[in-house]
Amino acid sequence: MKKLENIYLIGLMGVGKTTIGKQLAKALQRPFYDSDKVIEDCMGVDIPTIFSYEGEEGFRVREQAAIEQLSAIPGIVMATGGGAVIKPENREVLKSNGFVVYLHCSIDKILYRTRHDTQRPLLRTDNPRQRLQDLLAQRDPLYMECADFKIDSGALPGKTVVKTILQQYQAALERHESIAS
Repeated sequence: MKKLENIYLIGLMGVGKTTIGKQLAKALQRPFYDSDKVIEDCMGVDIPTIFSYEGEEGFRVREQAAIEQLSAIPGIVMATGGGAVIKPENREVLKSNGFVVYLHCSIDKILYRTRHDTQRPLLRTDNPRQRLQDLLAQRDPLYMECADFKIDSGALPGKTVVKTILQQYQAALERHESIAS
């Protein structure tokens, strides 16, 4: 039976996974982890540096190890990197070990939120809008495959997003308990 101890946030870069994740963790009085931050802390360099030396594939190997390590910790809230769902192993770990929330918002909102961010290697392109559209087309089915719940984090205030996720999580826990008994 699926475990629901953890909450995992998935979605494209800039949808608010870290911001919402910190608020969720605070509301639940749980530890918060950002898988990208864990990788940076472990490596001692930022994500763009890892990309420049190891490429995206090298980064994805490190990301998979971080997700496996973090998902083994009970009772956490974790924000994943936007591309975490690319690897089938990550999707399986997330789906089987927690309540998965797909945060999404419009490309315009993501562009606005990331306009001054220099730490997004996949947006270092002449046409960031097209890049985001391509990433969304590729990843949306993978996000949907994992998600227990999907919410538009760009159309609602952060507090409302958190409150709605908490309601959905509580309902999932109640369903889980009634099935188990």
